[in-house]
Amino acid sequence: MLRRYEYRRRLPHYQPDFKIFFITFCTYQRWELPGRARQIVLDVFLRGDGKLFELLALVVMPDHVHVALNPLGHMDGQVSLPEILQAIKSTSSHRINKELGHRGTVWQQESFDRGLRQEEQLGDKIEYMLLNPVRAGLVRDPMAYRWMWRKTQGWGEIALSGSSGSEG
Repeated sequence: MLRRYEYRRRLPHYQPDFKIFFITFCTYQRWELPGRARQIVLDVFLRGDGKLFELLALVVMPDHVHVALNPLGHMDGQVSLPEILQAIKSTSSHRINKELGHRGTVWQQESFDRGLRQEEQLGDKIEYMLLNPVRAGLVRDPMAYRWMWRKTQGWGEIALSGSSGSEG
């Protein structure tokens, strides 16, 4: 059985094999996650790295998440993005609700995903992700943002243009 997927909610979704994906998903009704909740999301992604996907970069913003990942392949095909997102969203929402004493939906059902056409685009996408907290006015230096992670092995350090100073 192949794990391919193609479906349409509001946005079309198609997963070509052996692509790196840039994914964005938002909190339900743009709820702003407190720091403890953002840490939970970061931890859930890090625990999932190497199981369903290879994590390349992650930024957990107050009301949305940017992630670059490579779905892992198995004998029955690549792990599908819905499987990955279901695992991440379900686990993190249960933990967030428990930690904060919150009830209800944490994440929007829909997500935006895009398979990168060329590996050269990866650096640009990750730079965009890492500079997101700077553009939002949360920090001056992207490396000062606590809820960010990036892999450097295999494609080297990313030179971040526009990074300056310290946390704002």
